[in-house]
Amino acid sequence: MADPESWERKTLEKLAFSALQEQRRSRQWTIFFRLLTLVFMFIALFAVMGWFNKGETPLSGKHTAVVELRGVIAAGGDTYADRVNGGLREAFKDKGTKGVILLINSPGGSPVQAGYINDEIRRLRAKYPQIPLYAVVEDICASGGYYAAAAADKIFVDKASIVGSIGVLMDGFGFTGTMEKLGIERRLLTAGENKGFLDPFSPVSASQKEYAQTMLNEIHQQFITVVRQGRGKRLKETPDMFSGLFWSGERSIQLGLADGLGSADYVARDIIKAEEIIDFTPQEGIAERFAKRFGAATASAVNPLASGGLGLR
Repeated sequence: MADPESWERKTLEKLAFSALQEQRRSRQWTIFFRLLTLVFMFIALFAVMGWFNKGETPLSGKHTAVVELRGVIAAGGDTYADRVNGGLREAFKDKGTKGVILLINSPGGSPVQAGYINDEIRRLRAKYPQIPLYAVVEDICASGGYYAAAAADKIFVDKASIVGSIGVLMDGFGFTGTMEKLGIERRLLTAGENKGFLDPFSPVSASQKEYAQTMLNEIHQQFITVVRQGRGKRLKETPDMFSGLFWSGERSIQLGLADGLGSADYVARDIIKAEEIIDFTPQEGIAERFAKRFGAATASAVNPLASGGLGLR
């Protein structure tokens, strides 16, 4: 007859061994799933940072290239000249490109950035005369957005698009009255009488205000010249055309600020005659975006005028 204690001991050993094996299997699966999660996280991170898909865009024959210009145009923002111009250069350079569309939905922004885009469009049109570039406006193409669009061969709009605002502004705030009420004294020391130019905590200087207005008028005239050069005889100037007013897409056609009604699909299909649309808009990674915005924030801290007080918007 078997020893009951021996039988119980063997049973307990088997149960303990089974439990140990189960724990090992469970630990192995836990490690596996953790590693799998890490792999997926790295893949997602690389994709977001733009480390994948940096090769040539797969194309199939003749196509219409699209580059987007969306949002406020600013060196420290999501839409800036280097990004837009980089996409335009790739679009024109591609052998399958039959025509290029600059797809615009922008209220404006930096006159410098908008000027860079305008200059690059004119350069590329001269370098690739066989490839037309059309601006297509979605909701809004105002101020700096129109500054860039003026270089296009033609501008297409929706009848309800907002177009125009050909003007320049410099905005800010004045806190002198509030400071007096609160009993706060402004202590500003400068080396150079105009170093504290239009300081919001000091009374407005008549000479500085006059100087700023002269500068705004100069930049405004540059804007007007660009529009006249780009639109040529199509432009039907009115007394308020360059006053900063804006118009509906339908009215902008009548004024010669735009050429016709049409979406990106329409222009690709019926104007360029290449229905397939390929997006050449560069995609920013997290690292690039962080570096750019950090640089812009640093510049703003050093020079308050870099924060966007002057603009076409």
